[in-house]
Amino acid sequence: MGLETLPLVIAVLSGVTMAIQGSINSALGKVIGLWETTFIVHLVGLILVSALLFVCRLGDGCLANYSHAPWYTYLGGILGVVIIYGVVLTMPKVGVAPATTAIILGQVFTAGLVDHFGLFGMQKIPFSLWNILGTLLMAGGAWLILKQ
Repeated sequence: MGLETLPLVIAVLSGVTMAIQGSINSALGKVIGLWETTFIVHLVGLILVSALLFVCRLGDGCLANYSHAPWYTYLGGILGVVIIYGVVLTMPKVGVAPATTAIILGQVFTAGLVDHFGLFGMQKIPFSLWNILGTLLMAGGAWLILKQ
């Protein structure tokens, strides 16, 4: 495996982790509630990243530069709340596979727009006919998975 495939392997592992996280979060949501789960998930994440940054000193940047970042880069925390809440709400109702399929489909469509227009400072990568065809095939596969 070359260095160029490592990021893709990490991305696949992130997808695996997302499906497991969604299942675990949904199980917690059944016990303590949706907003409570969203709070606990973010609190545990805050504790972990605080330990990694301040105790283990794993950060490679400079936290003091926070004021130099564009305003929209701070929306990630809000989006994280929306994501966790949405996953915890939907997975118990439709199942892990259909919910994850819908999530991935939404991600691919949105990622294509971000790439095509170079949004949020990302490199501009035009959406080609092959990208559109692949996305449509993925949408067809999602429809098949979601169809019961």
